[in-house]
Amino acid sequence: MDTAAIKLLKGRYCNSLTEYSRFVTREVFIGDVPMGGNNPIRIQSMTTTDTMDTIGTVEQSIRMVDAGCEYVRITAPSIKEAKNLAEIKKQLRARGYNVPLVADIHFTPNAAEVAARIVEKVRVNPGNYADKKKFDQIDYTDAEYLGELERINQKFAPLVKICKEYGTAMRIGTNHGSLSDRIMSRYGDTPQGMVESAMEFIRICETLNYYNLVISMKSSNPQVMVQAYRLLVETMVAEGMNYPLHLGVTEAGDGEDGRIKSAVGIGTLLEDGLGDTVRVSLTEEPEAEAPVAIALVKRYALRESATEKPKAEMELGQIALPSQFSPYEYKRRHTYEANAFIGGHMVPRVVIDLSHKNLKDPAILSDAGYLYSALLDKYNMAEQSVDFVYFADELPSFTLPGNLKQLYNYNTWQKLADKTMCHPLFTLNEYLDNADHSSALNLVKVKPADIDSETFGALPFDRSLVFVLETDSLQGMTEQRSFFFKMEELGLEVPVIIKRTYPEEGQNDRGPWAMAGGQEELTTLLQLYAATDLGALLVDGFGDGVWIDAPGIDTKVITSTAFGILQATRSRISKTEYISCPSCGRTLFDLMITTQMIRSRTSHLKGLKIGIMGCIVNGPGEMADADYGYVGSGTDKVTLYRGKEAVKKNISSANALDELIGIIKEDGNWVEQE
Repeated sequence: MDTAAIKLLKGRYCNSLTEYSRFVTREVFIGDVPMGGNNPIRIQSMTTTDTMDTIGTVEQSIRMVDAGCEYVRITAPSIKEAKNLAEIKKQLRARGYNVPLVADIHFTPNAAEVAARIVEKVRVNPGNYADKKKFDQIDYTDAEYLGELERINQKFAPLVKICKEYGTAMRIGTNHGSLSDRIMSRYGDTPQGMVESAMEFIRICETLNYYNLVISMKSSNPQVMVQAYRLLVETMVAEGMNYPLHLGVTEAGDGEDGRIKSAVGIGTLLEDGLGDTVRVSLTEEPEAEAPVAIALVKRYALRESATEKPKAEMELGQIALPSQFSPYEYKRRHTYEANAFIGGHMVPRVVIDLSHKNLKDPAILSDAGYLYSALLDKYNMAEQSVDFVYFADELPSFTLPGNLKQLYNYNTWQKLADKTMCHPLFTLNEYLDNADHSSALNLVKVKPADIDSETFGALPFDRSLVFVLETDSLQGMTEQRSFFFKMEELGLEVPVIIKRTYPEEGQNDRGPWAMAGGQEELTTLLQLYAATDLGALLVDGFGDGVWIDAPGIDTKVITSTAFGILQATRSRISKTEYISCPSCGRTLFDLMITTQMIRSRTSHLKGLKIGIMGCIVNGPGEMADADYGYVGSGTDKVTLYRGKEAVKKNISSANALDELIGIIKEDGNWVEQE
């Protein structure tokens, strides 16, 4: 990256890459709950009821508000639903709930124009508001493309004028899965295409002197989502804009997977200081989404903000950005391959601490993915089996699996009679002061600040060296990112295991972690925080391994979380991936039950991606990189996809799962469960 590019980044897509600083956006009024500026990061969700079910929608909205939602979004697929928003709003107000309502619009400008006169905000999708998606490739001349923009202007301008008249806010919400054929033909299936899709609509708004806008760049792939939001901000700033951002990962799924995937995307951007409102999209009841969003956001309310400084004065600190780094595209950091096991082109490795376990019982390894059979006296590897176990200064009294690497503190390792598959963990000074190193792998603990020390500069570098980059700092992600930048600046290709330590319950008073209400909430916080802290580095190509240190959290949870983060960042695939939408009033079957049913019969198909979509609005596009798709196409009707191709249309939902499995078998991708 040249000097001009480095200058471009300063204060462009975020205030700082090396410390937390919230990026200041324009304040937008949505009812009496303003967003952006110096307002708190707002929480929202979306109803899943039929919008014509007034009582059901009102009751669900109340549950959402009671759970912490500050805005409630309701689908309005046609004029009749848009009109019924007035009755829903009336009943909510009668019951003392003044929450701003957001109408979600797809395909139907007439419905949007009705809703904009009723609710506080409308959401339009530029991919299908004025365009169609048939997966057609169209070659436009520049003149033809300008003609298309004029056509969009004529279709979109009436809504903008209504919003101006009624004081209604608008979200221009790009979805990766529903980019129009026009955008796809010119820009491809890229973050740039997502950004340009929104910018076309923003520019129309500005020509009409309408600025009450919120923007989003959603994708089911956190990596694409992060790149698109960053590029959006850089593009807006270049054109003198700073509209507030709505953050969300679409089709994140449910349970642990949905929480981790959401946190990787949303958390990475929050670490960058971006985001003014958050919606966590889970395939669960909508009131379950708000507590997750609140947990993500609460962390940043405690951090010192630099937003009082003018953006032009913001600097990236003393770090020179490496030429290989771009926040707008993925490129894994280049490292050497140590011991043919870690770094280089190897998948990121997982380390688990078992030093506190009963080291007389081989069953303790089950939580690390090695299942011991006492009858056969052997181990079976699970799909999520770790690569290193850390025993500190303790020695197990049983035989370990032959392919499992063991880590010991240096002084203990030195005394081992048999060092096969055993590797030392040094402090910096131990590594410098002792010549007795492993000929295979030497892991050395460092903190981000160590890279500026004389001790670090005196290190002897050889291809057996691996750093374990440790932190327990609240701003640990940006500090660790700074370390990677400096490594690149120094030309060091040493593989790095990212280690993040979280305190035990009640151990200190550092924010939400210390205020957790029991083990279940601690587990959720671990999933969200680790997915943010480690995922934010992995999506930028940093890290050759992960080590989550969380005393008091079950080892099985830590293992599952580590592999879940690697899966969500597309760094290492260890299980079936489900691209599952969060359900809404457009959904044509019970999405939660269907998702669990499909998962129960296909979760053993490691590496496959299966899309489960309630309707066709974003379905075929959002799951475009899925291997197979299950999409609602009518009442109790399902269309099955192989990639982007619909292979069985409008079949009965009663038979759809068996038919889907049949397609997987035809393709040779089915294996029987053990």
